[in-house]
Amino acid sequence: MNAIDTIQEQIKSYKQHLLHHSLYEKVTTLEELHVFLENHVYAVWDFMSLLKALQAKLTCTTTPWLPVGNPAVRYLINEIVVAEETDLALDGSRQSHYEMYVDAMKACGASIQEVACFLEHVQTTKNIFVSIKKSNLHPNVKAFLDFTFRVIEEGKAHKIASAFTFGREDLIPNMFTEILRNFQQNFPEIDLSKLIYYFERHIELDADEHGPMAMQMIAELCGDSEQKWKEVELVSIEALEKRIGLWNAIEEQIVLKKELV
Repeated sequence: MNAIDTIQEQIKSYKQHLLHHSLYEKVTTLEELHVFLENHVYAVWDFMSLLKALQAKLTCTTTPWLPVGNPAVRYLINEIVVAEETDLALDGSRQSHYEMYVDAMKACGASIQEVACFLEHVQTTKNIFVSIKKSNLHPNVKAFLDFTFRVIEEGKAHKIASAFTFGREDLIPNMFTEILRNFQQNFPEIDLSKLIYYFERHIELDADEHGPMAMQMIAELCGDSEQKWKEVELVSIEALEKRIGLWNAIEEQIVLKKELV
């Protein structure tokens, strides 16, 4: 069993927990879908932040240009960046996956006000940790974001790659797109086409291209270092624990809304 297989075995139960989380069966109304989207959008955004942190670490993004690190790793991260930051949207235009997600939220009536205010605050403070702490987000969402940016701040490429690789959107089951299709049938006046496209596109890329590329990137970054491999394993477990916490927070908010009705 190689190092990647060992990690996959160690995190298997966490992934199964996420794939079979009771959250999905709680999303039965359009309002509940909005709760999901308005919280999950932070995971979409911080995924982009992990990606750009890796690009900054593993390629040269300053001038004068100099060759940085392993050319194979540079290729892998740049290929992922192209698709994640400038992918083809449903209408054929170029967008980042975060922008796709926000457009999809707006199209189906979910609010983007909170996430827009949060990002504005991030730009104002120039300190992500202050913005997280002062936000009105659920404590689990704060913990999810705080973990991501602590890993980024530490600056170890193999740890950033671990959080990036093992907290990906393949943790959302295909069942979720079926839920969205059912919503579209039940609420024909609501446009869910962009949202369905986002999930299908993102999961397709993860499975067919970016997932294998990310695994290869981790293998290149860790090499024969037992310490690095162990650190990758620990970060991957914590990343999944934080994602479970995020799912628990969304479920909690949905249940609370039902009780208040």
